[in-house]
Amino acid sequence: MPSLNPYLSFKNEAREAMTFYQTVFGGDLDVNTFGEYEGMVQDPAENDLIMHAQLTSPDGFVLMGADTPSGMTYEKPAGISVSVSGDDEPSLQGYWDKLADGGTIVMPLDTPPWGGKFGMLTDKFGIDWMISIDPAQD
Repeated sequence: MPSLNPYLSFKNEAREAMTFYQTVFGGDLDVNTFGEYEGMVQDPAENDLIMHAQLTSPDGFVLMGADTPSGMTYEKPAGISVSVSGDDEPSLQGYWDKLADGGTIVMPLDTPPWGGKFGMLTDKFGIDWMISIDPAQD
């Protein structure tokens, strides 16, 4: 079955970011560096940069990320957000609290006109997030 997974690009902080996301979502983090594969970077100083990292959380989230070596153009993410939603308010509130640490709240996690809770933030790595907690069902 196909899957759709966010793949985040970083300049030189993929290891720090993906380790941070592991503290947010839990789970297993697998990391491969450019140095593990001969000829993947032109500058040997970039061998320890992350070529591919994959976080698989207990909730089934799969979040991937990598550094951008100097031989490639890096552009900060723009025009896209990673959205996490559901009805498990304690878990979603916990994700919000951890992602907000060191980040910037764009829209506080609060009750929108459609009910439930919704908020937007940019984390300390410049990644935009939306958290949506479904309205309680009576």
